[in-house]
Amino acid sequence: MREHLWWRHLIGLAALVFALVPILFLISAALNPIGTLSTTSLLPSGASFSNFSKLFHDPNSPYVRWYVNTLVICGVSAVLNVLIGVSGAYAFSRLRFRGRRPGLTGIMLVQMFPNFISLTALYLTFISIGGVLPAFGLNTSLGLILVYLGGAMGVNTWLLKGYLDTIPKELDESARIDGATETQVFFKVVLPLARPMLVVVGLFSFVSFLNEILLAGVFLTDTTHKTLAVGLYGLVSGNHNTDYGEFAAGSLLAGIPVVLIYLYLQKYLVKGLTAGAVKG
Repeated sequence: MREHLWWRHLIGLAALVFALVPILFLISAALNPIGTLSTTSLLPSGASFSNFSKLFHDPNSPYVRWYVNTLVICGVSAVLNVLIGVSGAYAFSRLRFRGRRPGLTGIMLVQMFPNFISLTALYLTFISIGGVLPAFGLNTSLGLILVYLGGAMGVNTWLLKGYLDTIPKELDESARIDGATETQVFFKVVLPLARPMLVVVGLFSFVSFLNEILLAGVFLTDTTHKTLAVGLYGLVSGNHNTDYGEFAAGSLLAGIPVVLIYLYLQKYLVKGLTAGAVKG
């Protein structure tokens, strides 16, 4: 029987090579002192850390500031996204009120439209908001966080509601009989049981915000307010095949937080994805 399973190892090996080649090429480009794509090979020759040095000492590209901006915006947005999503999911899963079903349908319909359709409306709206509350207007981290929270709320609500529906309601009722309030049921009974799915939603939200460039590029125009995606894109836009070494070095370092978070939350991630796959 084992003799017929060699093709599985072959597929696994092909998938591994397919995943590792772009990473190896990125490392090679980051270590290439010339900094052009045409001189970059899979195995670097004449490797140096000059691109990393330029990245941290270029006065026109405040990379460390972009890094901090990205961690703050993505981290705060991911945490708030999970809290808002699970709060809405709890209401739709546990409570019965007028307009519940139309509300769920409305959220699903809104999420069918891509975010860039609302770009003009959001831009004009946040110009007006900035006139009253400058801290939440254009070119501010708080303004971009608000935009991110509205864009992903519907999907997360639907995803988390499906998971909360699988948690027995008898647990809630037992807690209420013991004297727990609705807030205590939510925070001390439901949230701990939903932790694997909360981790999955939070992690995917963090990664999607980290890669997002369209809204961030429109909302954050000042150099010191940019995120990594917007700032790194600015390093190569308009200068094709001239200095990709600095861009590759910055991209390589930008992936470190995601790798660390994946490793730290791995056990919850596996539980959440497995539960989402077998429970309907």
